This record gives sequence, structure tokens and C-alpha cells, in this order.
Amino acid sequence: MKTTRRKLLQWGGMMLANVPLLAGAQEAYPSRPIRMVVPFPPGGSPDILARTLAQKITETTGAPVVIDNIPGAGGSIGADRVAKAAPDGYTLLMGHVGTLAFAPALYPNLPYDPVKSFAPVAWVARVPNVMAITPSLPVKNLAEWVAYLKSHPGQVNYGSGGNGSAAHLAVEYFKLSTQTAITHVPYRGTAPSVTDAVAGQVQMVFTGAPAIIPMVKAGKLLAIAVSSPQRLEALPDVPTLAESAVPGLARFEADQWYGVVAPAGTPPHAIQKLNSVINSSLTSAEVSARLKSEGAFATPITPEAFGQIIQKEIERWRPVVIKAHIRAD
Repeated sequence: MKTTRRKLLQWGGMMLANVPLLAGAQEAYPSRPIRMVVPFPPGGSPDILARTLAQKITETTGAPVVIDNIPGAGGSIGADRVAKAAPDGYTLLMGHVGTLAFAPALYPNLPYDPVKSFAPVAWVARVPNVMAITPSLPVKNLAEWVAYLKSHPGQVNYGSGGNGSAAHLAVEYFKLSTQTAITHVPYRGTAPSVTDAVAGQVQMVFTGAPAIIPMVKAGKLLAIAVSSPQRLEALPDVPTLAESAVPGLARFEADQWYGVVAPAGTPPHAIQKLNSVINSSLTSAEVSARLKSEGAFATPITPEAFGQIIQKEIERWRPVVIKAHIRAD
């Protein structure tokens, strides 16, 4: 018995001696390069935001962050790669409202679950959509626009970046909320939809602020509302949809948003480290300027709060997809 007790005490002492080593191993994260998957082509807002954060993560932690663009299927191909990656904190996804909220309803055979397959890391930014129309229309504000749509059912066309895009869902949500009929014209990307709105080929676009603001400033499009809860600094005179007295829009909100997630099972200490670094980066002058140039608002919150937002957004957009009979390309 004495021998057994002696061995137990020796074993316990060894375990206690190793506690600092285990703690040190956690504190060492990250100790090698991090791969951040952007499930869209280079050059768009997700890519720009990912590269901006990657630089700040490297500056803060010393670990290189490699951006890996894996586009396709509305972002679901890249998202699935991350969902199936090793949960060690060294593979991340720059998620989007599409990949994390629209996808479950848009893709019946989605190979990942936005809630179960990922560990939320950080909500990065919200990008408001701006509703803009052809200036030649006899409309000056949102109330007049809704009245015009009701008096011309199905005669007005709107452009989007494609079936199942954020712009597509935003307008369908608007149509359901106002009980109006507008004809969808899908394009292969946001830029051509905005170009045709300027040319009058379609009469409305309701898409991310960065693509719209230059056209509004140049007088080529008339901005009549923004989708965010607050007005945009770049368009201070353009009201939010919720500010209007139009029935059905009092609680309307349809921003695009971006956030970082990791494979489910990623160690909590890695999640917390990344969340702290990213949130700190979002308040820096450099990142704030970059977000402003993208028409975005920083959204530094906890991983738990971001996880709740993902679930709420899935629940909010599913009925829009179902009622509008939306199917992604």
C-alpha cells in the first residue's frame, strides 16, 4: 500500500509539474501559419476584409496568415473545405451572410451545417445595402417609390448579382414586406447590374453600398433608402427603410455581413485569442478607414454573440427564400 501511495504521489507531482507546460502550449497559439479561406474570387469585399484582418493578425501574433480564395456555389465550396478541415485553429473561413445564413435554405443538399459545422470566432462587419433607382423616374423618396410600384405591378425591373445573391434576397424581402411586384433580372455579378441600372435597362438595384455610392455621388442613380438601422456617413441625407412611414417596413433590416468562423471543435483558447485580436483590429484607425471605404460598420462582439446572430439570421431568411421560391444558380 505504501509503495502504491508513493507512486500515486509521484504521478500527481509529475502532473502538477506539467501544468505550466500545458498552459504555455496554449499561450503559444498561433505558432505556425494560419490559412484563411475566402469562398469568393479575389477583389470583392470578403477578400478585401480578409486581407486587412490577415495583416493585423500577423502584426499582432507574428503568425503569417495565408489567404486562400476558393470560389463556387455561392461560397459553399470554400465553406465546406473549412468545415472538414482539422479543428486546430489554423484553418479559418471569412464567412458571409450567404454562406452562413442564406445557404441552408438555398441549397437543399448543402454539405455543411452553418451552426453545427463551425465554431464562431468573430463578427467582422456589416455592409448596408442601398436602394437606388433610375433618376428619370417620377419618384423622389421611398413612399413615392412604393406607391409607384403598386400602381405599376410587374412593370418595374430590378437587377441583382445573381439568383440567391444578397441583393436578390434583399429585394424579395422588400417585396414581401410591401406586397409589391417587381421583376428580377439576375446578372453575373453586382457590377453589371449597377451598370444597367445607370443605363436604365433595369430601374432599381438594392445592393452593397460600395457599388452604389459612387453612382449616387455622380448623379447617375438616386438613392432612396439604406437597409441598416442607422444612416450611412457617406449618404447622410438618405433615410433607412425603417425610418419610413411605409407599412411593413418599420423593422426592415437587410444588411450584408461578414464574420470569421473555424471548424467545429477548434480549441476555445484559439477562438478567444483570435476573437481578441480581431476585435482589437476592428477599432484601429487603419481598419476603420478600410471598413469605411467599403461602406461597412465594424461589429466587434464575442464568439457566443456571433453564434446567436448566425442562428437568428438563418431563421429570418429561410421564410424569404421559401415564400419567394428562390433557387441559387
